[in-house]
Amino acid sequence: MAPIPIWKRGVFVFQKIKKGNKPDYILLTVILGLLIIGIVMVYSSSYVWAEYKYDDSMYYLKRQLLFAGAGVAAMFFIMRIPYNFWRKYAKLIMLCCFVLLFLVLIPGVGMVRGGAQSWIGVGAFSIQPSEFMKLGLIIFLAAYLSENQKFITSFKKGFFPSIILTFTAFGLIMLQPDLGTGMVLVMTCMVMIFVSGARLTHFFGLAAVGLAGFVFLIISAPYRISRITAFLNPWEDPLGDGFQIIQSLYAIGPGGLLGLGLGDSLQKYFYLPEPQTDFIFAILGEELGFIGGTFVIGLFFLLFWRGIRIALEAPDQFGRFLALGIVSMVAIQVMINISVVIGLIPVTGITLPFLSYGGSSLTLALCSVGILLNISINSKI
Repeated sequence: MAPIPIWKRGVFVFQKIKKGNKPDYILLTVILGLLIIGIVMVYSSSYVWAEYKYDDSMYYLKRQLLFAGAGVAAMFFIMRIPYNFWRKYAKLIMLCCFVLLFLVLIPGVGMVRGGAQSWIGVGAFSIQPSEFMKLGLIIFLAAYLSENQKFITSFKKGFFPSIILTFTAFGLIMLQPDLGTGMVLVMTCMVMIFVSGARLTHFFGLAAVGLAGFVFLIISAPYRISRITAFLNPWEDPLGDGFQIIQSLYAIGPGGLLGLGLGDSLQKYFYLPEPQTDFIFAILGEELGFIGGTFVIGLFFLLFWRGIRIALEAPDQFGRFLALGIVSMVAIQVMINISVVIGLIPVTGITLPFLSYGGSSLTLALCSVGILLNISINSKI
């Protein structure tokens, strides 16, 4: 079924979902399941901190419910918008994302949290422009690759324009600095460009340059070197740079097979900093054990499988690249977050999609799923 234009005679219309063309209900069920688990775990992991900081044990829960409600409403709204609408406005979306990235760097406009100037205040809330950039760049790159795939084997006409745009966005994010989000953005774009048919020789050259640049980024910032050394031997500085990873392992280890029980975590009692955000999976492992952690990872694998199927069965190249970019972004972020929590890679400061506490990250993730669901309506699955 061809997508219905979003504008018809000047009137805003939604896509009509015909009989036999339904959204992927398996994907929708998985997303809602992860969201419910996330809400429960945000409260369980945060009520101690919330009581101490805000004198309200439900502070984070109430805000997460607000973010989740807005995100789910946006997801269902976007699910009814034909995905080709985003192709039409890809350039404008990209321009807006770059403007936001510039604004966040202006003193007095951008807000500093955790040493990074990554937020812009909007009333009582704040937005994180780098989250908008991840989705915006996926939309733009999907449009560019679908229109210029025949040139992708050419370094000058196809590969280089894609790379220069990606690393321009990465550079602006690194000025905040936010290495974790930058890594997710670059890796997602690399997957899209690779699948479009780019030459391996171009990637080998890019890998050499990227490795040199990565080493420079680490050397240029002492705190990144500290994170590397803490990753290699966290016990060298157990009360400093190695503190987070040690406390995370202390949470996961005692969880055992079945966990200590929902709400019975010990690490959330001021041992693991901000347990409701980047290290929420550690609290989940402590309270729900190996079984609970495996169940959540299984839901993510189901999400990736359905997303790949939607991409493969999309009716056109733009839909394929767009679906692939969205599912790759989520998959990469999940892999990095869980790898950090269990000590496989250094701390990067990335949230776990649909589970971690957060406004921009949660709502943008749900908006992305809304686009994916619309592609599934038009796909052959």
